[in-house]
Amino acid sequence: MSDGTSDGTEDVVGVLTERIEAHFDMDIAQLKAAVATAPTVNPDATDVIRWHGLLVEAQSVLDRAEDDLLAALDTQPSEVDDPTMGLAHRVNAAVTARDGRALVVRWLLDPDAPGKKDLAAERLARLRPRTGPAVQTSAPHRPAGTPAPASRAGRAAR
Repeated sequence: MSDGTSDGTEDVVGVLTERIEAHFDMDIAQLKAAVATAPTVNPDATDVIRWHGLLVEAQSVLDRAEDDLLAALDTQPSEVDDPTMGLAHRVNAAVTARDGRALVVRWLLDPDAPGKKDLAAERLARLRPRTGPAVQTSAPHRPAGTPAPASRAGRAAR
């Protein structure tokens, strides 16, 4: 059974890039430019482009790790030494990071994905347009020489 790739290995970035282009009905470069120009117009596109960039970055890290591992394996005798084994672990970690980011992109593109149609998702969607923090994150400014208010514990002890 063919999965649409020629050598049996899946080009994760290529497949997801095609899905993004089909979903938004525009070339990835055009979509990136549109998001860069107006990131708040379509929050879904902004999220997808952000995670696509992280996916591309992870794929690049994986490619370098694989190249380093192959170069080390070419110099190895029959047994693999610890540094080469470390490179193999680096490849595994890079695959995990790339695949995790790919899952996020797939989830963002799937309108029927779990968690997108339940009550919590609806509440999250209502909160999304918020641009600032929900609560004050810094102490209110007091003029110099004004004493700080006493805490409840301090008032109760009096």
